[in-house]
Amino acid sequence: MWLDRLSAHANASGSSSPYNRAYSPARRTTSQLSAAAAQQNRPVFSPRSSSLSLAQTPNASTTSLPGTRQEGGPASKQGLLNPSASSAPDPLLVLERIIGKQHKADAPASPAINTPEKPPQLVDSIEFGGLSLQEFLEKKNEAARPTEALEDTQSIEQFEKERDRFQELHNAIAGCDDVLKSVESYLARFQADLGVVSAEIETLQSRSVQLTSQLNNRKNLQRLLGPAVEAVSVSPRSVHLISEGQINHEWVEALREIEARSAGIEAGVSGSGNLKALEDVKPLLSDLRDKAIERIRDYLVMQIKALRSPNINAQIIQQQSLANYKELYGFLSRNHATLAEEIIQAYINTMRWYYLANFTRYNQALEKLKLHVTDRNDLLGGDPSQKSAMQGGRVGAAYDPFALGRRADILRSNNQTAISSYLAEEDKSLHGIEVPFRNFNLALVDNVSAEYSFVTEMFATKSFQQASRKVVQIFEPVFALGRAVTKNLIDPSTDCLGILLCVRLNQQFAFELQRRKVPVADSYINGTNMQLWPRFQVIMDMHRESFKRVSSATSRGSVSALSLTGNDKHSSAPHFLTQRFGQFLHSILALSNEAGDDEPVSNSLGRLTAEFDTLLTKLSKASGDAKRRERFIFNNYSLVLTIISDTNGKMANEQKEHFNALIKAAAKK
Repeated sequence: MWLDRLSAHANASGSSSPYNRAYSPARRTTSQLSAAAAQQNRPVFSPRSSSLSLAQTPNASTTSLPGTRQEGGPASKQGLLNPSASSAPDPLLVLERIIGKQHKADAPASPAINTPEKPPQLVDSIEFGGLSLQEFLEKKNEAARPTEALEDTQSIEQFEKERDRFQELHNAIAGCDDVLKSVESYLARFQADLGVVSAEIETLQSRSVQLTSQLNNRKNLQRLLGPAVEAVSVSPRSVHLISEGQINHEWVEALREIEARSAGIEAGVSGSGNLKALEDVKPLLSDLRDKAIERIRDYLVMQIKALRSPNINAQIIQQQSLANYKELYGFLSRNHATLAEEIIQAYINTMRWYYLANFTRYNQALEKLKLHVTDRNDLLGGDPSQKSAMQGGRVGAAYDPFALGRRADILRSNNQTAISSYLAEEDKSLHGIEVPFRNFNLALVDNVSAEYSFVTEMFATKSFQQASRKVVQIFEPVFALGRAVTKNLIDPSTDCLGILLCVRLNQQFAFELQRRKVPVADSYINGTNMQLWPRFQVIMDMHRESFKRVSSATSRGSVSALSLTGNDKHSSAPHFLTQRFGQFLHSILALSNEAGDDEPVSNSLGRLTAEFDTLLTKLSKASGDAKRRERFIFNNYSLVLTIISDTNGKMANEQKEHFNALIKAAAKK
């Protein structure tokens, strides 16, 4: 091969190649590539050479080089290349081998092989300049040395510049090695610790399995024994509350628990025989129950004493301190009936005093109200000129005792609150007897209802009949006071309309108590009616008697008749007694529009009307002839019928029919 020959020639020259040095990181130029190729005994082609590669010409063409290269013989060429190296191979022969031309002496005896011609471009592209190949190569190497030296210098400078960075990189790599070694040791220790933790986890797992098994066994045992233990045990908190805690809702809950446990233990003792647990707990529960009874007694006694304080509002204590803890009395009555009866009796005595004292003060305030004075001169046949201005310390005033007016508004009032003591003492206006009667009884009904509601709620263990009797015992003194108040109002009075108003008010109170379902005041209501109705009948009889007196006076002499008929006794105008009677009848009928047949109003009014008819007949006799008498009677009855024309009710209709019949009878005459 020609590569071996070129290498041998280069070694034989004995010249040391300047390119035997370390590899430089700098980019190789064309000259460097040529020098490297020359060092490796490889042919190098200039960039100006043909594009044909060396690989395309392994078999060089037999075309010879220019004639100038062929004229010299082998000896001259050898001397030209290296005169001192006579033993070196003939350069011409070497060149001929390179370019593919064989020497005639070396030509093989075998027939010539037809090889393709080498393109002329390959031969022309190499310019040797009259130099031998060795010179040509040395010249190329000399031209490339400065560039390579410059490149080496630049490489050395660049290496010096990069050395510190490479040293830092080396130190960083060494540090990373140290860190990795520490991490390796840490991981080794961590692995050892993981082994220990794994062993502990296994131990804990086995322990957890044991605890789970024990827990399940305990749950099963608790499920079986829990109810039995719960039935005979009392929590320490409940014991502490019962013994030392403040009485409130939590205390009541603890009391329920104690009572439930006591009932359960009593049932267990009677049903299951002598159990040691029950025998041990029973004395403790008995002591705890006694302690609860003692504390309940003290609490109730303290609240009852508070009711006796002056200016105390009993309703506040009843609702906040007693009714909220009504279970206390229930527990006391179930466990100590005698003590419970003593407590309720103490409460009854306290409330009797409380209500009597307060209603007495209230009645004293109502007595300061100024009332209209009525006496015998306020009767239908009385003489109003003789009416006294002062009687019994009560102030008199001019008013019509036979007209109802606005007094009926008290029956339709929506104000269901009694007047206060302060307002009663400061009131300076005049009133009828129905005003103090209404206020006193309205306050009484409200307090009776509230007390009855509290007693039935607080002492729920009693039956309703027993609770009613307790309330009656409480209000018995007040009921007596109310009857005395009514008696003082109606006895000195001849105000028939005021008494009838009191009757209607009393009926309203009875309806209200029925609506509230409070039966304890029925006896009081009935007793008040027994006071009012007889007095009403007495006053109605007094009115009738007054007509009789007028009638008898008319029949006895003309003087009395003239005093009643006026100066003109022959006048047919209605008599002033007719005006009185008509107004009085209208008021009675207005207050009796819903009256029943069982009321005494109808009978008393019928007798009064009959007496009026008698009186009117006697008065008509003083009018002269029959025609004037008929006109007089007609005018008087017409006046009465006109006055009562706007009244309603069964009794009013009866009176209208009566006077219509009288008018028709008078007209026929």
